[in-house]
Amino acid sequence: MDYRRKKKLTFFTIGLIFLLSGVEYAVILPTIWRYLQTLEAAPYCLGLALSAFSLTGLLTGPLFGYWSDKTRTTKKIILFANVFEMIGNFMYFMGYSKWLLLSSRLVAGIGTGAGSAIFGLLTRSTAPEDRATAFAAVMACRQAGLLIGPAFNIFLRLCDFQLGPFVVNKYTAPGLFMCLLWTLIQLAVIFIYWDLPPLEKEKAKDRLRGQSKDKEDEQGLVEEDDDEEKPLMGSQEIGGSYGSVVVSNTTMSDPSATSNATQNPISPPLSPEPPETHESSSPSKTSSISREFLREEVVVLLAAQFITLFNQTALETMVTPMTQKYFGYSELENSVMYSLCGMEVIAGFLFVRWLSQRVTERVILAIGLTICNISGVWCLIFLANPLGGFPWKLTEFIIGVFLQVLGLPFIAVAQVSLFSKVTSEKTQGFSQGVRRSVGGLATILGPLWAGGLTDNMYIMMGVMMGLLALLTIMLAFSYDRMLAPAVENQVDDSDNVG
Repeated sequence: MDYRRKKKLTFFTIGLIFLLSGVEYAVILPTIWRYLQTLEAAPYCLGLALSAFSLTGLLTGPLFGYWSDKTRTTKKIILFANVFEMIGNFMYFMGYSKWLLLSSRLVAGIGTGAGSAIFGLLTRSTAPEDRATAFAAVMACRQAGLLIGPAFNIFLRLCDFQLGPFVVNKYTAPGLFMCLLWTLIQLAVIFIYWDLPPLEKEKAKDRLRGQSKDKEDEQGLVEEDDDEEKPLMGSQEIGGSYGSVVVSNTTMSDPSATSNATQNPISPPLSPEPPETHESSSPSKTSSISREFLREEVVVLLAAQFITLFNQTALETMVTPMTQKYFGYSELENSVMYSLCGMEVIAGFLFVRWLSQRVTERVILAIGLTICNISGVWCLIFLANPLGGFPWKLTEFIIGVFLQVLGLPFIAVAQVSLFSKVTSEKTQGFSQGVRRSVGGLATILGPLWAGGLTDNMYIMMGVMMGLLALLTIMLAFSYDRMLAPAVENQVDDSDNVG
């Protein structure tokens, strides 16, 4: 099978993995609160359950990314990670107690760590100018899962039967359903997923093929024009050993020039230089990796990752208790609401994919941050203490959620694409693992923050708005550094150290 077909099938499988991660989130989130209530869990357990999933992903993300950087493989990592997804979702299906349910989310969260290895693969196998488009497509797959998930939930809520010692109902069915889907994904990874070589290697292969063809043509021309000079033109000269100086005219006119050029110590020693440069860059790799996360633009992008996910998960945690309190929504209405939000986010990712081909990532990031600021102000004014009757409260709620969801695709795509460009491609797996761990920390603290302050909405939303204001100031001061060419300077600096 040729490289292009392998690449398409591999990217298709990656899309399925992210699609399934979205489905899992959308299937479990609308019902987990009622599920915990049936197990006599306290309200704080909702925040713990949502945070548990992110906690293990935070810890395993850098480890899986480092594993990917060292081995330059991702297939084994994904197969290994999916096992935890299957086991964790089956534990969720069992549901004997609230502690088993919390443990199930911890186990399933380990599987999310493979995402850092996948993002590293995407970075290495796509050109910088196409990276934002590729990331937008992958993220859109997850949002498509968020859209499809509630549709599955509509059917899963009808389950009411016994499966051996286990009860299958609208609360336990999502765990069994996701366990089966992750098993199918495991088969897809085995049969239609390949560890793609880096894009540079493919380009190098193409160049070598072209160079070998050119050399064959050149050799043929030389043999036709100068048959009598064959003894003077050795194979080393035609082969062109790297670092040598070709002086064919001098050699033909003065045979002694060959020995002089060979013995002349002043002749440029080009061949030893590549190994020297390579060796000198090796000791500096560790220090370069540690330094690159302290650079201004990297700190801003990590802050954007943390703050936006913190606010997003905090609002998501608040939404289901709020809709139950003010609107009397059950899992069906919540599933429909998440489905509509998924449609909006998919449309947003498609728009960002189109926009990324026309403007830079920093412009997209600024647009998304502006929308999120507007959403934060709206939520602080109208959602902290909803005013009016049912229609007014519902309108205020819909506008706040719409604005919050609208800004997500802009920030998500821009910060991931920029982060892949301002960090070294040699350590993308580990770098993406660090980025996802920062996001994982946010998704842990966000639900805990919101779950403990459901009765103090002004404090909860005031801190969220303060974080957005801080991020806005950071982006304003670092806007000039938010450019992709920074990666070239960083790579040059890391190569010249030592």
